[in-house]
Amino acid sequence: MTQDLFRADAYLTECTATVSAITAQGIVLDRTVFYPLGGGQAGDTGVLMLADGRELPIVDTRKGKTEEGEFNDDICHLPAPDLLSALLNVEQGPDFQLAVGDTVTARIDWARRLRLMRFHTTTHLLCHLVPQLVNGCSITPDYARLDFNMTEALDKEALTAGLAKLVAAALPVTVGAITDQELDAQPELVKSMSVQPPRGSGRIRTIRIGDLTLVDYQPCGGTHVANTTEIGAVLVTKIEKKSATTRRVVLGLAP
Repeated sequence: MTQDLFRADAYLTECTATVSAITAQGIVLDRTVFYPLGGGQAGDTGVLMLADGRELPIVDTRKGKTEEGEFNDDICHLPAPDLLSALLNVEQGPDFQLAVGDTVTARIDWARRLRLMRFHTTTHLLCHLVPQLVNGCSITPDYARLDFNMTEALDKEALTAGLAKLVAAALPVTVGAITDQELDAQPELVKSMSVQPPRGSGRIRTIRIGDLTLVDYQPCGGTHVANTTEIGAVLVTKIEKKSATTRRVVLGLAP
Protein backbone atom coordinates (compact mmCIF):
# COMPACT_ATOMS: atom_id res chain seq x y z
CA MET A 1 0.00 0.00 0.00
CA THR A 2 1.32 3.45 -0.97
CA GLN A 3 0.53 6.50 1.17
CA ASP A 4 -0.74 9.13 -1.29
CA LEU A 5 0.62 12.41 0.09
CA PHE A 6 -0.78 14.44 -2.82
CA ARG A 7 -4.35 13.84 -1.64
CA ALA A 8 -3.86 16.13 1.35
CA ASP A 9 -1.35 18.56 -0.18
CA ALA A 10 -1.07 18.95 -3.96
CA TYR A 11 1.81 21.42 -3.50
CA LEU A 12 4.27 18.83 -2.17
CA THR A 13 6.92 18.43 -4.86
CA GLU A 14 9.07 15.73 -3.27
CA CYS A 15 9.31 13.26 -0.41
CA THR A 16 11.63 10.58 0.88
CA ALA A 17 10.30 7.06 0.46
CA THR A 18 11.23 3.40 0.69
CA VAL A 19 11.04 1.05 -2.28
CA SER A 20 8.47 -1.63 -1.39
CA ALA A 21 8.38 -3.53 -4.70
CA ILE A 22 9.81 -3.55 -8.23
CA THR A 23 7.50 -5.34 -10.67
CA ALA A 24 6.51 -5.28 -14.32
CA GLN A 25 3.94 -2.62 -13.31
CA GLY A 26 6.65 -0.28 -12.06
CA ILE A 27 8.43 0.80 -8.88
CA VAL A 28 6.18 0.83 -5.82
CA LEU A 29 7.04 3.15 -2.92
CA ASP A 30 5.64 3.20 0.61
CA ARG A 31 4.69 6.88 0.14
CA THR A 32 4.68 9.27 -2.80
CA VAL A 33 3.88 12.72 -4.16
CA PHE A 34 3.26 11.25 -7.65
CA TYR A 35 -0.36 11.28 -8.80
CA PRO A 36 -1.37 8.14 -10.76
CA LEU A 37 -3.48 8.31 -13.92
CA GLY A 38 -7.13 8.43 -12.90
CA GLY A 39 -10.32 10.44 -13.00
CA GLY A 40 -9.33 11.76 -16.41
CA GLN A 41 -6.11 13.33 -15.08
CA ALA A 42 -2.75 12.26 -16.50
CA GLY A 43 -0.21 10.58 -14.22
CA ASP A 44 2.76 12.55 -12.94
CA THR A 45 6.29 12.40 -14.31
CA GLY A 46 9.56 13.26 -12.55
CA VAL A 47 12.53 11.48 -11.05
CA LEU A 48 13.52 9.16 -8.23
CA MET A 49 16.75 10.42 -6.65
CA LEU A 50 18.89 7.49 -5.56
CA ALA A 51 21.16 7.42 -2.53
CA ASP A 52 24.26 8.00 -4.66
CA GLY A 53 22.74 11.10 -6.27
CA ARG A 54 21.78 9.51 -9.56
CA GLU A 55 18.36 10.24 -11.04
CA LEU A 56 15.96 7.59 -12.28
CA PRO A 57 13.51 9.25 -14.72
CA ILE A 58 9.82 8.43 -14.22
CA VAL A 59 7.78 8.79 -17.41
CA ASP A 60 4.34 7.90 -16.03
CA THR A 61 2.51 6.93 -12.85
CA ARG A 62 -0.28 4.35 -12.66
CA LYS A 63 -2.43 2.63 -10.07
CA GLY A 64 -1.36 -0.89 -9.22
CA LYS A 65 -3.44 -3.91 -10.17
CA THR A 66 -3.93 -7.36 -8.73
CA GLU A 67 -3.40 -10.53 -10.78
CA GLU A 68 -7.14 -10.45 -11.43
CA GLY A 69 -6.88 -6.97 -12.95
CA GLU A 70 -8.51 -5.12 -10.06
CA PHE A 71 -6.99 -1.87 -8.80
CA ASN A 72 -5.21 -2.12 -5.46
CA ASP A 73 -3.64 0.47 -3.11
CA ASP A 74 -0.21 0.49 -4.76
CA ILE A 75 1.04 3.42 -6.85
CA CYS A 76 3.46 2.36 -9.58
CA HIS A 77 6.20 4.70 -10.83
CA LEU A 78 7.13 3.81 -14.39
CA PRO A 79 10.61 4.36 -15.80
CA ALA A 80 11.14 3.94 -19.54
CA PRO A 81 10.27 0.34 -20.60
CA ASP A 82 13.87 -0.63 -21.38
CA LEU A 83 15.07 0.71 -18.03
CA LEU A 84 12.33 -1.09 -16.11
CA SER A 85 13.22 -4.31 -17.94
CA ALA A 86 16.85 -3.83 -16.93
CA LEU A 87 15.91 -3.25 -13.30
CA LEU A 88 13.92 -6.48 -13.31
CA ASN A 89 16.81 -8.42 -14.81
CA VAL A 90 19.41 -8.59 -12.03
CA GLU A 91 22.04 -10.30 -14.20
CA GLN A 92 21.78 -7.71 -16.99
CA GLY A 93 20.75 -4.69 -14.95
CA PRO A 94 21.70 -1.05 -15.55
CA ASP A 95 24.92 0.50 -14.25
CA PHE A 96 23.17 1.11 -10.94
CA GLN A 97 20.97 -1.09 -8.80
CA LEU A 98 17.69 -0.43 -7.07
CA ALA A 99 16.33 -2.89 -4.55
CA VAL A 100 13.41 -3.31 -2.19
CA GLY A 101 14.20 -1.47 1.02
CA ASP A 102 16.26 1.27 -0.65
CA THR A 103 15.52 4.89 0.28
CA VAL A 104 14.85 7.33 -2.56
CA THR A 105 13.62 10.89 -2.97
CA ALA A 106 10.54 11.07 -5.19
CA ARG A 107 10.40 14.40 -7.02
CA ILE A 108 7.67 15.36 -9.49
CA ASP A 109 7.98 17.59 -12.54
CA TRP A 110 6.39 20.55 -10.77
CA ALA A 111 5.87 22.78 -13.83
CA ARG A 112 3.91 19.96 -15.51
CA ARG A 113 1.92 19.17 -12.35
CA LEU A 114 0.95 22.83 -11.90
CA ARG A 115 -0.50 22.92 -15.41
CA LEU A 116 -2.52 19.81 -14.59
CA MET A 117 -3.78 21.43 -11.38
CA ARG A 118 -4.77 24.63 -13.22
CA PHE A 119 -6.62 22.67 -15.88
CA HIS A 120 -8.35 20.37 -13.38
CA THR A 121 -9.72 23.24 -11.32
CA THR A 122 -10.88 24.94 -14.53
CA THR A 123 -12.91 21.86 -15.48
CA HIS A 124 -14.77 22.20 -12.18
CA LEU A 125 -15.52 25.85 -12.98
CA LEU A 126 -16.77 24.72 -16.38
CA CYS A 127 -19.17 22.32 -14.65
CA HIS A 128 -20.66 25.37 -12.92
CA LEU A 129 -21.09 27.24 -16.21
CA VAL A 130 -22.50 24.19 -18.01
CA PRO A 131 -24.70 22.40 -15.44
CA GLN A 132 -24.99 19.15 -17.38
CA LEU A 133 -23.70 15.65 -16.71
CA VAL A 134 -20.20 14.87 -17.97
CA ASN A 135 -19.71 11.72 -20.05
CA GLY A 136 -16.00 12.08 -20.80
CA CYS A 137 -12.97 13.91 -19.44
CA SER A 138 -9.28 14.28 -20.23
CA ILE A 139 -6.82 16.49 -18.34
CA THR A 140 -3.32 16.76 -19.78
CA PRO A 141 -0.50 19.30 -19.35
CA ASP A 142 -1.36 20.82 -22.75
CA TYR A 143 -5.16 20.89 -22.78
CA ALA A 144 -8.25 19.66 -21.01
CA ARG A 145 -11.60 18.60 -22.37
CA LEU A 146 -15.01 17.80 -20.97
CA ASP A 147 -17.79 16.04 -22.88
CA PHE A 148 -21.22 17.17 -21.74
CA ASN A 149 -24.36 15.09 -22.14
CA MET A 150 -26.52 17.70 -23.86
CA THR A 151 -28.06 18.72 -27.19
CA GLU A 152 -28.01 22.52 -26.88
CA ALA A 153 -25.30 24.60 -28.55
CA LEU A 154 -22.57 26.26 -26.48
CA ASP A 155 -20.92 29.64 -27.07
CA LYS A 156 -17.11 29.64 -26.96
CA GLU A 157 -16.70 33.35 -26.21
CA ALA A 158 -19.37 33.33 -23.50
CA LEU A 159 -17.76 30.38 -21.74
CA THR A 160 -14.29 31.95 -21.94
CA ALA A 161 -15.67 35.16 -20.42
CA GLY A 162 -17.45 33.20 -17.71
CA LEU A 163 -14.28 31.34 -16.79
CA ALA A 164 -12.29 34.59 -16.66
CA LYS A 165 -14.82 36.05 -14.23
CA LEU A 166 -14.63 33.03 -11.92
CA VAL A 167 -10.82 32.97 -12.03
CA ALA A 168 -10.65 36.66 -11.13
CA ALA A 169 -13.10 36.16 -8.24
CA ALA A 170 -10.26 34.60 -6.19
CA LEU A 171 -12.40 31.70 -5.03
CA PRO A 172 -10.84 29.34 -2.47
CA VAL A 173 -10.53 25.69 -3.44
CA THR A 174 -10.71 23.35 -0.46
CA VAL A 175 -10.34 19.61 0.05
CA GLY A 176 -12.92 17.86 2.21
CA ALA A 177 -14.66 14.53 2.61
CA ILE A 178 -18.11 13.05 2.95
CA THR A 179 -19.30 9.60 3.91
CA ASP A 180 -20.74 7.05 1.51
CA GLN A 181 -24.11 7.60 3.15
CA GLU A 182 -23.92 11.38 2.69
CA LEU A 183 -23.15 10.93 -0.98
CA ASP A 184 -26.03 8.47 -1.35
CA ALA A 185 -28.32 11.17 0.04
CA GLN A 186 -26.95 13.74 -2.46
CA PRO A 187 -26.50 11.88 -5.77
CA GLU A 188 -26.56 15.20 -7.63
CA LEU A 189 -23.02 15.88 -6.37
CA VAL A 190 -21.69 13.32 -8.85
CA LYS A 191 -21.31 15.22 -12.13
CA SER A 192 -19.71 12.40 -14.12
CA MET A 193 -21.55 9.64 -15.95
CA SER A 194 -18.33 7.76 -16.78
CA VAL A 195 -16.24 7.99 -13.58
CA GLN A 196 -17.76 7.13 -10.23
CA PRO A 197 -16.15 8.10 -6.90
CA PRO A 198 -14.47 5.21 -5.06
CA ARG A 199 -16.52 3.75 -2.24
CA GLY A 200 -15.82 1.29 0.51
CA SER A 201 -13.36 3.19 2.68
CA GLY A 202 -16.16 5.09 4.42
CA ARG A 203 -14.85 8.52 3.33
CA ILE A 204 -14.98 10.07 -0.13
CA ARG A 205 -12.70 13.00 -0.97
CA THR A 206 -14.41 16.17 -2.19
CA ILE A 207 -13.41 19.47 -3.79
CA ARG A 208 -15.28 22.66 -2.94
CA ILE A 209 -14.86 25.92 -4.88
CA GLY A 210 -16.16 29.05 -3.15
CA ASP A 211 -16.76 30.01 0.46
CA LEU A 212 -19.92 32.01 1.21
CA THR A 213 -20.98 31.55 -2.41
CA LEU A 214 -20.69 27.92 -3.49
CA VAL A 215 -19.58 27.60 -7.11
CA ASP A 216 -18.83 23.88 -7.32
CA TYR A 217 -18.83 20.93 -4.94
CA GLN A 218 -18.24 17.36 -6.04
CA PRO A 219 -16.33 14.17 -5.24
CA CYS A 220 -12.85 14.29 -6.81
CA GLY A 221 -9.51 12.61 -6.20
CA GLY A 222 -7.43 14.88 -8.44
CA THR A 223 -4.97 17.67 -7.71
CA HIS A 224 -6.10 21.31 -7.67
CA VAL A 225 -4.83 24.83 -7.10
CA ALA A 226 -5.76 26.45 -3.77
CA ASN A 227 -7.36 29.55 -5.28
CA THR A 228 -8.88 30.19 -8.70
CA THR A 229 -6.53 33.14 -9.33
CA GLU A 230 -3.71 30.60 -9.69
CA ILE A 231 -5.36 29.29 -12.86
CA GLY A 232 -4.39 32.42 -14.76
CA ALA A 233 -5.58 33.14 -18.28
CA VAL A 234 -7.60 30.20 -19.61
CA LEU A 235 -9.77 30.00 -22.69
CA VAL A 236 -12.13 27.71 -24.54
CA THR A 237 -10.24 26.77 -27.69
CA LYS A 238 -12.86 24.58 -29.33
CA ILE A 239 -16.44 23.36 -29.01
CA GLU A 240 -17.37 20.24 -30.93
CA LYS A 241 -20.56 18.30 -31.51
CA LYS A 242 -19.30 14.76 -30.90
CA SER A 243 -22.72 13.13 -31.22
CA ALA A 244 -26.39 14.02 -31.13
CA THR A 245 -26.21 14.15 -27.34
CA THR A 246 -22.59 15.16 -26.67
CA ARG A 247 -20.92 18.58 -26.77
CA ARG A 248 -17.15 18.65 -26.24
CA VAL A 249 -15.48 21.70 -24.71
CA VAL A 250 -11.68 21.95 -25.08
CA LEU A 251 -9.68 24.23 -22.78
CA GLY A 252 -6.27 25.82 -23.24
CA LEU A 253 -3.98 28.01 -21.18
CA ALA A 254 -2.99 31.37 -22.64
CA PRO A 255 0.76 31.78 -23.36
